[in-house]
Amino acid sequence: MKLNNINGAKGSSIALSFTSKKSSFNRYQSRAAYFLIAPTLLLFVIFMIIPIVMAIYLSFTSYDIISEMEWVGLENFKRLINDDILWITFKNVGVLAIFYVPLMIIISLMLAILVTQPYRGVTFFRLAFYMPTVTSAVAASIVWLWLLNAEYGLINQLLSYIGIAGPAWLAESGPAMASVIAVTLWLGVGGNMIIYMAGLKGIPNQLYEAARIDGASAFKQLIHITVPMLRPTTLLVSTMTIIGALQIFDQAYVLTQGGPANSTKTIVYHIYTTGFEQLQMGYASAQALVLTLTILIFTVINFKINQSKD
Repeated sequence: MKLNNINGAKGSSIALSFTSKKSSFNRYQSRAAYFLIAPTLLLFVIFMIIPIVMAIYLSFTSYDIISEMEWVGLENFKRLINDDILWITFKNVGVLAIFYVPLMIIISLMLAILVTQPYRGVTFFRLAFYMPTVTSAVAASIVWLWLLNAEYGLINQLLSYIGIAGPAWLAESGPAMASVIAVTLWLGVGGNMIIYMAGLKGIPNQLYEAARIDGASAFKQLIHITVPMLRPTTLLVSTMTIIGALQIFDQAYVLTQGGPANSTKTIVYHIYTTGFEQLQMGYASAQALVLTLTILIFTVINFKINQSKD
């Protein structure tokens, strides 16, 4: 009996020692983890949290960089209501998004399906379609500025060889918006193609084999297998595309400078001109805050729509 008590005491002592060592090791791991993520957290706070807080504060002030800040309360937000240019930019971005978002999803998916087929040389096409994604938007827009030039641009030169007089792509409202959409698609379609390729790899081949045995055509397989199975991927792509459409700046700035007659001026471009050309930093911050809320609203709507389909 006494021996059993001694053994029990030793067992309890060993268990307590092991628990203590495990707790100490866990604390060490926690400290190491915090130490490793500290630089990233510091950069996040400096370049994300602090600027966001400052932008929110600036939206309630009148500030032109030169003079001291003056608290104006909600005056900047009241001014937004009567800002005709701001509402024009919202309309422009809305028109752009109506065409850009569906085209981005459809083209990215079709390209992903094509480059996942076992064809010879398919690796070259994967690289070719993806290359614009890693290209600077400004550099690419400068190249397209030359290609779309009405007088000596390559596109109009090629059209003239077949007897077609090319339009002034960047000087007319309709063609200018179409040009901005086309260049933006060219820049972004490769990245979304890669995302869809990853999604396609996750679809079991057994589903397609069963569909082929049942006599389903390639189109029916696409509609009834590929598209439903890629719904989470499409949610990701559509969300990023909507956010990207609302934040377009480089292409409009380089290609058209927002013209003609503000027909391609985007929200971010308007914020830029308000803040850095007119030096109305407080009002520009209010515009940026409204844009942030708009992005949040459309993102939530997109999530709700996709969840309702599940």
